[in-house]
Amino acid sequence: MAPAAFYQVFENVAEKYDVMNDSMSLGIHRVWKDILVHKMNPSPGTLLVDVAGGTGDIAFRFLNYVRSVRERQLQQKLRHQQNLSWQEISKSYQEEKSNPLGDSQVVVCDINREMLKAGKQKAQHLGYSEGLSWVLGNAEELPFDDDKFDVYTIAFGIRNVTRIDLALQEAYRVLKPGGRFLCLEFSHVSNPLLSRLYDLYSFQVIPVLGEVIAGDWKSYQYLVESIRRFPPQVRQHFSACTNVQSYFPNNGGGRWLIGMQVVIMMELFLFRRS
Repeated sequence: MAPAAFYQVFENVAEKYDVMNDSMSLGIHRVWKDILVHKMNPSPGTLLVDVAGGTGDIAFRFLNYVRSVRERQLQQKLRHQQNLSWQEISKSYQEEKSNPLGDSQVVVCDINREMLKAGKQKAQHLGYSEGLSWVLGNAEELPFDDDKFDVYTIAFGIRNVTRIDLALQEAYRVLKPGGRFLCLEFSHVSNPLLSRLYDLYSFQVIPVLGEVIAGDWKSYQYLVESIRRFPPQVRQHFSACTNVQSYFPNNGGGRWLIGMQVVIMMELFLFRRS
């Protein structure tokens, strides 16, 4: 698909993107996004870039996770301050509460203005603002300095990148030494019977849902086809990453994180920058 046509697909589905993910994954994408953030296990002070982050699902989960970690740290600190006066404890508590994210930041980067617009509206509706910024940018040429981020995530986005090799090079460039890359994507179903059922659902049901939900059959048809093409592509590109010390699963190996033998399959790929 030409870049202009590809851009139009996501412009068309931006407002219904979350509904689309629910329909394409039967809602399982929400569980896997939770798994991604828990596997990331960010601590206060973490700087995250979420590429193709569109509607902010990963960003919001990241902020929630960091807040919960920060709150637990604060409670532990208070338990060790029992020898202080109530006034001193109260002052310390208020100072800590004034920085609930511990200087953590998440930058949502997406190539599509409509997707960013949908994400900003969602953030405003849900009350997210602190520690969150939105940047228009291409995964193949990120508008960030070298060695900037602790973590790079891309969920259900890399299969739509024209040059995956360039996107991986950019991920490596913007990550700090020791920084981590996490990629979440749809995968294939290994069970032949379930594979046929999923193909039937994907190619016969999802486009119809796209027409009913968003009035757009063709865009949803493209998204289904992109899932079919993706797994062999990404394994080829990951295998060619000579500047990556390690990534999982190795050369398309087993699904090391909850190998769901169900109709919807997803995989989480990771590597750590040297």
